[in-house]
Amino acid sequence: VDEAELRATLAALQVEYEGRGLQIQEIAGGYQLCTRPEYAGAVQRLLRLGELEPLSRATVEVLAIVAYRQPVTRAEVDAIRGIQSVHHLVKLQERRLIQDLGRRPGPGRPILYGTTEGFLRYFGLKDLDALPKLGDHNLSTILVPPER
Repeated sequence: VDEAELRATLAALQVEYEGRGLQIQEIAGGYQLCTRPEYAGAVQRLLRLGELEPLSRATVEVLAIVAYRQPVTRAEVDAIRGIQSVHHLVKLQERRLIQDLGRRPGPGRPILYGTTEGFLRYFGLKDLDALPKLGDHNLSTILVPPER
């Protein structure tokens, strides 16, 4: 199937799903069948998705630093924040929002962190180029999880 045919089929499916609880979104370099935002609360209650505690402001700040500066080391994140971030990095790895990308060559060979496909899915982003531009924004306020 060539790309033009695939896009035409996806557009036809999107029209077919109009007025229903589902939609097709381009996310993480592919396409995903998703719940429409107006039905997200009902699906969340049904699947008990709200049982995960929300990310703290500090954890979102660490996630924003990783997203915009990747690949980045823990020491670099700590230097930007002015405080240790290891707890937040662990929490983000547990949630599969960030991952180890390897190690930086040199003394100590520190771990390099970057975002995952799960990060793109969580924030509904097509790819990292879809991240909001920093400009005058504060790193801790630029990544706002979608309403669930």
